[in-house]
Amino acid sequence: MLETDKAFTGSVPENYDRHMVPLIFESYAADMAQRAATLSPSTVLEVAAGTGVVTRALAPKLSADASYTVTDLNRPMLDYAASRLPPDSRITWRQADALALPFENAAFDLVCCQFGAMFFPDRTAAYREAKRVLKPGGHFLFSVWDRIEENVFADDVTNALARMFPNDPPLFLARTPHGYHDTALIRSELEHAGFSRATIETRAEQSRAPSPRVPAVAYCQGTVLRNEIEARDPGKLEAATDYATSAIADRHGSGEVAAKIQAHVIMVAV
Repeated sequence: MLETDKAFTGSVPENYDRHMVPLIFESYAADMAQRAATLSPSTVLEVAAGTGVVTRALAPKLSADASYTVTDLNRPMLDYAASRLPPDSRITWRQADALALPFENAAFDLVCCQFGAMFFPDRTAAYREAKRVLKPGGHFLFSVWDRIEENVFADDVTNALARMFPNDPPLFLARTPHGYHDTALIRSELEHAGFSRATIETRAEQSRAPSPRVPAVAYCQGTVLRNEIEARDPGKLEAATDYATSAIADRHGSGEVAAKIQAHVIMVAV
């Protein structure tokens, strides 16, 4: 991962929430919220919350006296997440680094993280921190994307941009969001952090959109891929989005489109 892969700034948070969240995140957020709720946690920490799709799904399922601390390293993403929920005395919003959590030992029943681990520069350190802040008997629940070939629209966009920029293809999607899919590596890093007996479920869903342009805009303008495109040619963002749109239309049709997405959902107890 490059340092720039964490730069969710400018208009990216709004475009991310408007386009990416319904395209690929909402179904997994609903699943994660349901898994979390079955544990009946009283104290919850969410790390790498992004624009709050899991927060919005999980908060209604928690008890009235629960405590829910929502964090992200990226302040613009966290601020946008907070703006999407009505005031809730159970929720505390806090900017925090998953590698150095500003919380006491054994403070939470549940630590959850949807599609954030791929961005951690030292995942073992982040897992160690999750274990440190969990109470005995607590759970760490998180998810990561499977390889890019199992996530069709992301693969389509990446291949299209490789044709558009053959000398320096933008590889953010393959490198970071879809770059941490080896389940043996995930288990190994969890074990090095002190966890054992992780349960890993590989879960496929369908990504649906009303037109090919929606996933093209989502990936090209709602992720850090935008920064990569503009770094190659500041004037080609729209052209790149148009080219990705055409590539998706060529493969999936010009009307409503649907394609496979796939992720690993990991649960481990203390």
